[in-house]
Amino acid sequence: MAPKIFVLGATGYIGGDALYALVQAHSDYDITCLVRSSDKGAQIASQYSNVKLVYGDLENVDLLEREAQKADIVLNCAHADHENGAKALVKGVAARSQEQPGYLIHTSGTGILTFADVEHKTFGEASAKVYDDWEGIGEVTSLPDYASHRNVDKVILAAGTEKGSRVRTAIVCPPTIYGQGRGSGNQRSIQVPELSRFTLERKKGIQIGAGRSYWSTIHVQDLSRCYLALVEAAVDQGGNATWGNEGYYFTENGHHIWGETAKIVASTAKDQGFLTSDEIVTMSSDEANQQLMPYASYMWGTNSRCKAIRARKLLGWSPKERSMNEDIPETVRIEAKRLGLVQGHAAQVAG
Repeated sequence: MAPKIFVLGATGYIGGDALYALVQAHSDYDITCLVRSSDKGAQIASQYSNVKLVYGDLENVDLLEREAQKADIVLNCAHADHENGAKALVKGVAARSQEQPGYLIHTSGTGILTFADVEHKTFGEASAKVYDDWEGIGEVTSLPDYASHRNVDKVILAAGTEKGSRVRTAIVCPPTIYGQGRGSGNQRSIQVPELSRFTLERKKGIQIGAGRSYWSTIHVQDLSRCYLALVEAAVDQGGNATWGNEGYYFTENGHHIWGETAKIVASTAKDQGFLTSDEIVTMSSDEANQQLMPYASYMWGTNSRCKAIRARKLLGWSPKERSMNEDIPETVRIEAKRLGLVQGHAAQVAG
């Protein structure tokens, strides 16, 4: 019998690409996706004729509980901070028998590692701290409660520890994600595309403070390979994967420095003819938050460095896609087109 998979966030950037990878590898899986509207459902139906749909959102806790109980594996790529939704999924999976435990794969994010910079307001400054999910797993799973995403991480970790005979959990924790998604809905990330957009709009590069802060990086397709490996392990009765209180998986292919990334974006925009100068403007955290977008200082001024050891050791996972720096020219072109700075083919033909 084909395994039953319940996917949340299937029209989002992360979940959409993960669903694509899952269907490409296992078209025989019995997959059901949660969608908010008929428009979202139509997006998925147009790309995947065999995927089933249920309509609702993370507030529909009874629906989540019911679908989670029916599924062998729940893949949650939706809101990383929705505590009630996470609790409903846990409750549903926990209703299964010990003879047939369910698997819950949850998506967090390495924003959880930025808590020290946010607390001390050290935006734009470098930190040498690097977290890892192997020897340092105890530190990662016991971060301060005020850290971003920590409230839901605790729900998942507690379920995997206290209800481990019926709920086998894993948390996937990606850093800066880049690359064009392959899903039926949103195919755009946030951090680098938004930095590119503001650079193009303001005609200058942007950095927060000294621009020395680090984040790790991962291509969206490499992230999807990690989800796929965990789903396959779950189908194989857990496989070689770690589940429960140490089932925490960073994904990364290296790191970048936001000030250097800002320079590459500005230089690329100049090379492509959208800027006359690759000048970088320094903004304080308050200026960036007020003039650009809320949490700009968090996105481009904090430190979030991790080492993905567990997936490499246990799942045979390794990143294969091009680096973020190699991807930036395409990101800048796409953002320029979104802003109307690049004519489409029809407009070029029309003169």
